[in-house]
Amino acid sequence: MSDNKRGIVRYEDVGDDYLEKRRLQRSAGWVLLWALGVGAVISGDFSGWNFGLAAGGFGGLAIGTFLMAAMYVCMVYSIAELSAALPHTGGFYSFTRNAFGPLGGFICGVTDTIEYVITPAVVVYFIGAYMQTLIPNVPVPVWWVLFYAIFVFINIRGVELTLKVGLVVTAIAAAVLLIFALSVIFSGKFDGSLLFNIPPEAANPNWLPFGWGGVFKSLPYAIWFYLAIEQLPLAAEEAHDTVRDIPKALIWGIITLLVLSLLVLVLNPGLPIQYTAADGATFTGAAAVGKTGAPIADGFKTIFGDGLVFQILTIAALAGLIASFHTIIYAAGRVLFALSRAGYYPRWISIVSRWHTPAIALILSALVGLACAFLIQFGGTTVGPALLNMAVFGAVISYAMVMIAYIKLKVDRPDLDRPYLSPLGIPGAAIGAVLSIVALFACFSDPAYQPGVWGVAIFLIAMVTYFLIYSRKKLVRRAPEEENALIARAMQEIEQPETLSK
Repeated sequence: MSDNKRGIVRYEDVGDDYLEKRRLQRSAGWVLLWALGVGAVISGDFSGWNFGLAAGGFGGLAIGTFLMAAMYVCMVYSIAELSAALPHTGGFYSFTRNAFGPLGGFICGVTDTIEYVITPAVVVYFIGAYMQTLIPNVPVPVWWVLFYAIFVFINIRGVELTLKVGLVVTAIAAAVLLIFALSVIFSGKFDGSLLFNIPPEAANPNWLPFGWGGVFKSLPYAIWFYLAIEQLPLAAEEAHDTVRDIPKALIWGIITLLVLSLLVLVLNPGLPIQYTAADGATFTGAAAVGKTGAPIADGFKTIFGDGLVFQILTIAALAGLIASFHTIIYAAGRVLFALSRAGYYPRWISIVSRWHTPAIALILSALVGLACAFLIQFGGTTVGPALLNMAVFGAVISYAMVMIAYIKLKVDRPDLDRPYLSPLGIPGAAIGAVLSIVALFACFSDPAYQPGVWGVAIFLIAMVTYFLIYSRKKLVRRAPEEENALIARAMQEIEQPETLSK
């Protein structure tokens, strides 16, 4: 094993056995990948987005959703092009590594780690609370351990099984949302005036009760309609045909999510849902939906009452949480695997199982996730929102980085083979980058998000310190993400030696 210093980092050459122990298996077509992307997001249609009504009113959240939808469309097209050009499991880390060097790639990889490890922990916390209402005699932590054990095992057992289970639960969750939409439309209970029943501040109109400041404050909640579709490039080394399948799954995935978000955003707040606050105050329509923790379930109850149909549909709605939990566990395993294989994280994490899945990475992410769930349960009322907001804030940082990386690679590496081209090109990535930075400031300005912001900052400082002190000396030259970037850099130095720094 020889050392190869490059700037502040040092690469080590490894043998074929190193990569053989870290080889994934191609098992996914575009339909399974579509389910992976949509499944990761779909729980956000069941809850989370609705708190944007309290922040911005229906008009504010509608405008915020339009802006965030535009950001995600720009990002999806950009990463579809990058996935076909750089088809490696590293995903965002791979893209930003090629654009900004090892430190930039590592920072983006860390923000992805935050998003994909913390989000399942928060989701399983809600699954446990849900299960306790159905089977009250079982302690909630038992459900956490049970769900993690089941779905980590499925993820370890093979990528094909993982993605087929993801397809089933995602299809059930999507079907529940479509049944909800049809039920609202044909029940005769939808009332458009309820969309605008939140009392306006000052001289603001009813449709925009908190003014344009409400639009700004609603952005972090509008993100929930689309958060995590960006995990799809992590499946690049497990797709049958990465160049064709990843872009197709991304584009059909965002189309699906746009349709579902429109149905939920418009139809849910227009129902005469009732909500009673702790002080006895009663709310209805958008004012109620902005406060409830289960807007879809409350909508079903309003339409069907609390009889058998309501109970069946509410249990089926649990598929939304399970779909996101299952598919984001997949993402957590892959991002830890990629960063470990390249030497940024300890290398033992990336050794795969006999089914060619990153078993150690999956188990490690589950253990950290369980620790986070216990923190939410026993750490006080602020811990859960702080962890959830860390995931959102980390994601938004990575969005800005990857779209700026797209622009930089377009300019610096015009010769990069791009089998798929974004129809939006550099202008689309620039618009997406601007919107992501606006969303970043929106998260920072919201007092509810600030503990999460500090959590991300502290974790990033700790991880960058780890990189500078230790892992920068342990990078693996033959890891695909690193090898591609190093070859491209060497070619640039040959062609333009006078313009490139050492």
